[in-house]
Amino acid sequence: MKNLRNNTSKYITCFAFSCMLFSASCTKEYLDPSRAKTDVALTTQQGLTAVSIGLQRVYTLGRTGVMFNSIAANGFVTNEFSLLNSGNIPELQLSTGGNAVDGTNTILFNLWTSANKIIYDADLVIANAGNLGDKGYASGLIAYSSIFKALAIGNMAQYWEKIPDGTGKNVQFITRAAGFTKAIGVLDNALSVIAANPISAGFNSNVPPAVNIVNTLHALKARYALFSGNYPLALTEANAVDLTKSSAFAFDPASPNILFSIISSNNVFQPLNVNLGLTGANVPDAGDKRILFYTFFTGTPTATIRMGGFATATSTAFPIYLPGEIILIKAEAFARQPDLANALIELNKVVTKTSDLFGVTAALPALSGTYTQQQLLDLIYKHRSIELFASGLKLEDMRRFNQPLADRKRNFFPYPFQERDNNPNTPADPTF
Repeated sequence: MKNLRNNTSKYITCFAFSCMLFSASCTKEYLDPSRAKTDVALTTQQGLTAVSIGLQRVYTLGRTGVMFNSIAANGFVTNEFSLLNSGNIPELQLSTGGNAVDGTNTILFNLWTSANKIIYDADLVIANAGNLGDKGYASGLIAYSSIFKALAIGNMAQYWEKIPDGTGKNVQFITRAAGFTKAIGVLDNALSVIAANPISAGFNSNVPPAVNIVNTLHALKARYALFSGNYPLALTEANAVDLTKSSAFAFDPASPNILFSIISSNNVFQPLNVNLGLTGANVPDAGDKRILFYTFFTGTPTATIRMGGFATATSTAFPIYLPGEIILIKAEAFARQPDLANALIELNKVVTKTSDLFGVTAALPALSGTYTQQQLLDLIYKHRSIELFASGLKLEDMRRFNQPLADRKRNFFPYPFQERDNNPNTPADPTF
């Protein structure tokens, strides 16, 4: 296994750089200059494995990856983060908000380009894996690649009003709602493939073990069903997630956690304050232990706030989803149907939680009494904002829970100029 992983790692590097050095537009063909070699790779188990594993690298690696750029863009415009150095122009634009955020912003460009690169490569794997003789290995390839394709589509649909309907020249755009539906379709296909041919042990031994494939497919399907307003489906999929098992992106010195790199430099951003940027009724309760998980103070002579949580070390894993997110999906799905009694039961599981696979525990007294639907939804929003701090999900939550526009610095993002310059189908930018 060690030799295969080493060879796979080398192949990822060659393939990723030969396919696309983050081209100027998602509408370009991501072609390898030596196309014959790529075609051969896509017919072999080892080649397809290399491309599939490479998706996680594109998603998580450094300042070009979807993970960092999603968290940074979201954190600034929802007041989770405070800018430390105004010389960081992309971050300054997002921190300022409004018309200061335009198509030149490289955080948005990196998010857009990396997401489209992932979709392109995932499509290659999904289209070619079925040709392998080992159907259990093929189902693993399809399922694993589908996780990243769905994440890429979902991230774009969270931030832009419309997203590309695939990759290619002059691609058409679809609404963000259709984007979430498309992500759900990707996940559905993966689950169907696994049901027909369970993932082989051979495939599982060649991919990062921290990613629980089946759980993640259900968790992401629950997330995007919730964002789509399909509450029965969100509840069904959330119930299918085994909350005793975690799923995360693992890091090491060779592939460090970019959040730790940014936070340890203390030159880009930190949490806005100990209230995580929340105000009014959303301010965390006294004694909420999640504050101590996500923030700490250090430095002399005056201690300053730093981000803890999933940014504390080079090797700190980043959860693909938190158990608390899945429980809160259930709470919200119940509340919106409405089933207020069960919504409160699920919400209290998060409020009173004293143990967690990732250490995110509020450890507060249970909520009691009678609540209206709106009161429960307000409480669910509050606890999502705390439980899922710096996860890249808050902007979507603010829109879904009808939070005041004044509480965020952008509602949707403008399209990168590189996309607009290369694709005549690029929609008009939103006004805010």
